[in-house]
Amino acid sequence: MHNILDYMTASYQATPDKIAFSNGLNHLSFREVKEQCDAIGTYLTDERIYQQPVIVFMAKQPEMVAAFFGVVRGGNYYVPLDVEMPRIRIEHILESLDSPLMICDEKTNDVAKTLDFKGKIVLYKDICSTVTDQEALNKIAGKAIDTDPVYIVFTSGSTGIPKGVVACHRSVIDYIEQLSEVLEFNQGTVFGNQSPLYFDACLKEIYPTLKFGATTYLIPAELFMQPVKLVEFLNEFQINTICWVVSAMTMISAFNTFNTIIPKYLRSINFGSEVFPLKEFHKWQAALPDAKFVNLYGPTECTGMCCYHKIDEAINDTGVIPVGRPFKNTEIIILNELNERVKENESGEICVRGTSLTLGYYNDFAKTNENFVQNPLNKFYPELIYRTGDIGYFNNKGEIVFCSRKDHQIKHMGNRIELGEIEASIYRIAEIKMACCVYDQAKNKIRLFYVGDITGKEVTEKLKNLLPRYMMPNSVKQIEKMPLKANGKIDRGNILNLFN
Repeated sequence: MHNILDYMTASYQATPDKIAFSNGLNHLSFREVKEQCDAIGTYLTDERIYQQPVIVFMAKQPEMVAAFFGVVRGGNYYVPLDVEMPRIRIEHILESLDSPLMICDEKTNDVAKTLDFKGKIVLYKDICSTVTDQEALNKIAGKAIDTDPVYIVFTSGSTGIPKGVVACHRSVIDYIEQLSEVLEFNQGTVFGNQSPLYFDACLKEIYPTLKFGATTYLIPAELFMQPVKLVEFLNEFQINTICWVVSAMTMISAFNTFNTIIPKYLRSINFGSEVFPLKEFHKWQAALPDAKFVNLYGPTECTGMCCYHKIDEAINDTGVIPVGRPFKNTEIIILNELNERVKENESGEICVRGTSLTLGYYNDFAKTNENFVQNPLNKFYPELIYRTGDIGYFNNKGEIVFCSRKDHQIKHMGNRIELGEIEASIYRIAEIKMACCVYDQAKNKIRLFYVGDITGKEVTEKLKNLLPRYMMPNSVKQIEKMPLKANGKIDRGNILNLFN
């Protein structure tokens, strides 16, 4: 297999009329996905658009997923955008791409016309019924190779400018094969998608759906602020598998949703991108004792998740959930500051080698060469590794344990401090629902803010029994609601505004 659309062909032939993608209101069967995919691929061929970035600017809906596949069918690579993205971010992305075409829907078309976009803007509904030219599509498929790009997704850049990560067929296929084996997906899997479609996190659902002839429900974003209605949605559509960021899961457990309703069909619960507070994790375990829980880890630059840990033993409140072991065909190297392998329980930077590495950053060779570097342990031939910027170590079982981001490690009052350690301690306070710790570099202060039924003074008093004096936050602030990014993670970048 060298093209991700080979998955679609098999599922279309096996179960053409089964629902592939739905948002609870609109559905697309595998037959409809295949037909609309071929139509869009033909349209792009007719427009002589080939091996170029094509923007898909649509609301989160099944048709957006079909548009992705149509772009790939035409021999191109898709770039997902969404109206919930800040306008300045969209403009930065458009400026870096020089794309010839933007596919919109009725909700996004008016916005698209106000953007500084020099390419052609078309409506999905106008091109999804193009008469298929199978001969032209076959020629494109015949020329395709597995290092051709599939998509570009944009991550946050340290300079404030988004970075476009380019993934190819080879890395996506490898990822889906390894992920599917570990998480035991099959034709009966019913996914509940949490991530916006302009993040790579959605790969965990949309491509296994094609591979197995499974079903994905695209959960409306507003439900993640209404925990009871969110679980009702999971139950209504008998969703049995989720792959969510931790913040989305704690939104359910921290507000005692399980006292009202249980997601009774969930059997496979997979999470990542943030450290799961053990107090909240234990609520999930208690509510769903027969479910399988897996901690996942991996950066966008490595196509998605590249490590996993199946939780099959009790973890006490002072412990930590490892990120485990790498998928097959991937190696995790942890390097110290001298670019040497660390010893057991010695921390260093987590680096990744293997097929999972993406092609780098679109139109940014300098940044690519900064993060995708020659393996310092290999002096004999070219071999790239990706330096994640994450700090971790191998425990005495050989499992990888994530500590923090490099940029979450600070030097304060002469001491090296992991902000994640402060957060782990505050989550041991029973009344705390959500928490985040940041460093105010301008004022040389550690700032802690939280959601919970406890005063800041009480939090400080309890932390004195949990943290050494030099790690104590300089200020503690209670807030009503934790600010989140569109992907469900805590919005650490803007958090200091709450202290002003």
